[in-house]
Amino acid sequence: MITLRKSGERGLADHGWLRSFHTFSFADYYDPAHMGFGNLRVINEDRVAPGTGFGTHGHRDMEIVSYVLDGELAHQDSMGNGTAIRPGEVQRMTAGTGVRHSEFNHAEGQTTHFLQIWLLPDRLGHTPGYEQKAFSEQDKRGRLRLVASPDGREGSVTLHANASLRAGLFDGDESAELTLDPSRKTWVHLARGTLTVNGHALQAGDALALSGETRLEISGGEGAEVLVFDLEA
Repeated sequence: MITLRKSGERGLADHGWLRSFHTFSFADYYDPAHMGFGNLRVINEDRVAPGTGFGTHGHRDMEIVSYVLDGELAHQDSMGNGTAIRPGEVQRMTAGTGVRHSEFNHAEGQTTHFLQIWLLPDRLGHTPGYEQKAFSEQDKRGRLRLVASPDGREGSVTLHANASLRAGLFDGDESAELTLDPSRKTWVHLARGTLTVNGHALQAGDALALSGETRLEISGGEGAEVLVFDLEA
């Protein structure tokens, strides 16, 4: 079964300094039909105005992945990490027993555009942790590059969750296929551009939910950047 989730159907929070589209119920956006998918709980597409950001706040018992599309995101946390996340980099923060952090856009005149992703962990009470890795455009060009997985294979960041994440860039004749386990779920999120996935034409912000499917087929991209999640059923 394949279900299309159109970009325009997402929740929207516009705070002036922050414009955020919520794929699943989050904060003041509540839709009982969209509470998550498998163990994927949050995909927020955030645009943070220059000189603004999220002040120090806390999380626990969640795997949080940040994927920057444009600009950069400064990160500081109670574990002592102070970094900047840029396009091509994937950050994983294990909230576990509790962590506090802040995220800011310090760049002048440039909006930070990023995806904030939350996954339910494989158990409660993990020790808080942090990891950040860069994946080049060449790594993702015309293929689905593994960027996050439970065992950190192929140089991906390590998730404390029964899930994996692949990212790809597609233009023109570039295409990819992926064998799917029909006992699991797959979520495809198109971050930008246009793309055809299993015969469905997607535009930026659109997503597909796949259950019971055995194959993923990607083609017809134009400036496309896509994320593919393998998830618990």
